[in-house]
Amino acid sequence: MSTVRLMNPHSVLAVLEHRPQDVMEVHASTSKSSDAWKHVAATAKNFRISVREPIARNNRKSRQADDSGRVGTTYAIVREKPAVTLDELFADESKRGVWLALDRLQDPHNVGAVFRTAGFFGIKGIILTQDKSAPITGTVYDTAAGGVETVPIVLQTNLVRALEVAKKSDMWVLGSSEHAEMSLAEVDRDRRWLVVIGNEEKGLRRLTQENCDQICQIPPVGNVTSLNVSVAAGIMMSTLTAK
Repeated sequence: MSTVRLMNPHSVLAVLEHRPQDVMEVHASTSKSSDAWKHVAATAKNFRISVREPIARNNRKSRQADDSGRVGTTYAIVREKPAVTLDELFADESKRGVWLALDRLQDPHNVGAVFRTAGFFGIKGIILTQDKSAPITGTVYDTAAGGVETVPIVLQTNLVRALEVAKKSDMWVLGSSEHAEMSLAEVDRDRRWLVVIGNEEKGLRRLTQENCDQICQIPPVGNVTSLNVSVAAGIMMSTLTAK
């Protein structure tokens, strides 16, 4: 299993809480690091995980870079969170709930922000497309600040197939598009929704749209007519999970 380098202490604490066996080593000082990293180091020691003193900051050549090129002296090495299957993801038989599918999102910061918001609103799972999508790197984990650990993940090569499986699991598929006629406010919240979020620039692919049961938009009330994809996803999650 591959590993990732995490530089946000909150993302490391989340891994320690949910799957401490997957934390390989921590580089943090129990005396000189920030309070959050001190907490990480102390927690890791309780689990008998290797805790090492960070390399001196003045030795830049020896500082460690993560998979996105970020450089830092305080970090943790953890195994990637295992994905689940579609059947496992849709096994929840709740009469109401929200799942997400990300259709080729390419910015890891957007993906991480979606995971953080999903964790906040209790989203039941996220489907990620493997082709032309941002991989789940340390940047995603750190931006999510623990959100990755609380939301099941499915990696899917064929998103349309995932939508078909969702429908067979008594779910409705909701797409988002700024060109849709239906407003988000008109969507029935008392359903099992798989919400599909499109690419940052191109939105939903044609086949994805054709397999949605409904398409809605977030109507603007000001002069700016579009939203960052992670912000739009957050508004949809907030609206659909509201009681």
